[in-house]
Amino acid sequence: MPHASDSRQPLVPHTALDADSVRNAYRRWASVYDLVFGGISGWGRRRAAFEVNRLPGTRVLEVGVGTGLALPYYAPDKRITGIDLSVDMLDRARARVATDGLSNVEDLLELDAENTGFAAGRFDIAVGMFVASVVPNPRRLLAELRRVVRPGGHILFVNHFAAKDGPRWWVERAMAPASRALGWHPDFAIDALFAPADAASVQLTAVPPFGLFTLAKLHN
Repeated sequence: MPHASDSRQPLVPHTALDADSVRNAYRRWASVYDLVFGGISGWGRRRAAFEVNRLPGTRVLEVGVGTGLALPYYAPDKRITGIDLSVDMLDRARARVATDGLSNVEDLLELDAENTGFAAGRFDIAVGMFVASVVPNPRRLLAELRRVVRPGGHILFVNHFAAKDGPRWWVERAMAPASRALGWHPDFAIDALFAPADAASVQLTAVPPFGLFTLAKLHN
């Protein structure tokens, strides 16, 4: 019989999300995404953009740009390239750029975050907002961002990571079977993204509300 403490350990996602699952999920979410997720995720997006603005370098890659909710928060001197798998979400991001006159947004492209095709070292900073728990292979995502960010640059994630215990852990585990419909993993464990070598050097900061999200910063 397992010890009680065993049941409180975070789970590495066990329901794979392939690219088509993600596209289909976010096709359904696109029209209501800002309304449903914009408010609660706004804390994390603003905090991540604030950190990007403080870092040296101007060439920024935002992975999983979605409807462009974070785009207005970047400083004018940051030159933004956004990528996403969802055409529906990108259409809304492009409309936001046009409406808000965001001239520092240089490209919004339909690309796979795990295999972008960008030249090595093209960016000074890469930031993934709520995307680590969406991609099929989180560590492949991290490896790709390490490749496209120059040596000495920075990689940031803001994401929900599974609780280690308590009521939230039980809620996350109960929601896990719905991963494909949701388009993300409620029980996403931080070690699914960071290998032990990375975990030793990554800086983690809790983000409101209630520490539900975490900002992770890694020096490349």
